[in-house]
Formats: sequence, C-alpha cells, structure tokens
Amino acid sequence: MQNLESLHLVASTWNRGTRGIRGLSSAVAPENSQRKGRTLLQFLANRFYDVEILREYLFRKQISKVHKENRSFTYIKERYGPYIAGAYFVLKQGGAVKFQGKEWIRSTGRGYFSPQLLNFQAVPIEAVDASDCAINYEGLDNLLILKELQSLSLQRCPHVDDWCLSRLYQLADSLQELSLAGCPRISERGLACLHHLQNLRRLDISDLPAVSSPGLTQILVEEMLPNCEVLGAEWAQGLKPGPEEQSRDTASPVPA
Repeated sequence: MQNLESLHLVASTWNRGTRGIRGLSSAVAPENSQRKGRTLLQFLANRFYDVEILREYLFRKQISKVHKENRSFTYIKERYGPYIAGAYFVLKQGGAVKFQGKEWIRSTGRGYFSPQLLNFQAVPIEAVDASDCAINYEGLDNLLILKELQSLSLQRCPHVDDWCLSRLYQLADSLQELSLAGCPRISERGLACLHHLQNLRRLDISDLPAVSSPGLTQILVEEMLPNCEVLGAEWAQGLKPGPEEQSRDTASPVPA
C-alpha cells in the first residue's frame, strides 16, 4: 500500500500543470534562473525516495515478465508431446526451431507462428536458434526435453549464466553444436561444466565479457573437449604482459 501511495504521489506531481518537463517546471516556478536551479534540486531531493520506489517497482515488474516468459508449458507437453511444447516455447520467445528433415520455422514479429506446427508432433527437433531470447535457468526445462537436439544457439542471451550451463549435461548424448557467443553472464566456471558434452563438434565462446582471459580459457576448453572445434579469441587475448613487455611499453621514446 505504501508503494502504491508513493507511486501515486510521483504521478500526481508529474502531471501537475502540463505534461512532462513543462509540468515539472511550472510546479517549481522560479523567479530567476539561479533560484530555479536550487528549487529543482530541492524538489528532486524531496522526491528521491519516491523515485527509488518507482525504480524498484519497474525492476520487479521486469523480473516478473522474464519469469512468466520462462514458464513450462506443461499442458502443451501433455497434450501434444515434448517437441511441440519445446517449439512453442522457443517461438514464443522469438527464436526458431528446425524439425528433422524440415525447414526452419520462425515466429513473426508479434510472436505468431503457423498452426501447421501441430503436424510435427512425432518429429524430433534437431536445431534451436534462441539467439537474443530471454531464456533463463527455469526456461531451460523447455529445451532439455528435446533429447534429439543436435544444434543449440544461445547467442547474446542476457539471462543465460553459469548455472544454465551446468544443466546442459542432460543433452550430452545428442548435442553437437553449441553457440554461447556474446552471453554477458557466462564465466570460466560455467564453461568448465561443458566437459560433459564430449559429443560436441563445434563450440563458439567468443565475446564473453565475464571471462577474464579469453585466450587462455579457449586453450583450456580445447584440452577439455579435444574433438571439438572451439571458436573464440586469439590465444594471447586477455593475457597480462610480462615485466619485460610492461617496461618496453612504458619506456619513454629515445630522442633522435
């Protein structure tokens, strides 16, 4: 109740007078520019606590949206089987799926897709492109039921983290290609969990900002998965220069 009252206070203050910044200006109408600056700062200081509540509300609303998007479609699985349930989840997220022997199926910009999807209830899904999707730890339940999945792209997924990678061992028998490029929350710890995926033939771990030494990490992953082509950084990227190289870089130029 307190949060709703605070939000109402912010809304009423903002809508006072005319809309937007003009309304804010009229609420603190100054007599001169100097007083205007002091009055505006005082106004913001008095309302800072309410703004914090608003920010917290918006953050929780975003978390709730992600949680809703990652729910398991149990009723679809029970009625149409795991392949349709997995496909429905991916397409609802804006991704794409490929059934064995079929063309890629992609959702439209509004998340709609062809009802012909129901014709593939007995056809396994062999590839999933979930690039840029909001898949998280719970949402993986919809992919781990695809036991014939050979190719999985999780490129630039903002919620895929080390804990997510610790669950991929459930696809160890089938998964051959995996792309994690551009995932901001994946670190060396998560990549170490991929040692279960000995059937991998191609792994993309490029552009992982949470990995401190990309080059060294790639070498370690290649040793961990000797039969897999690992795409990533140059071997020297992220390595700290030795004392000699540091002195050479910081040395002042010799005058001619």
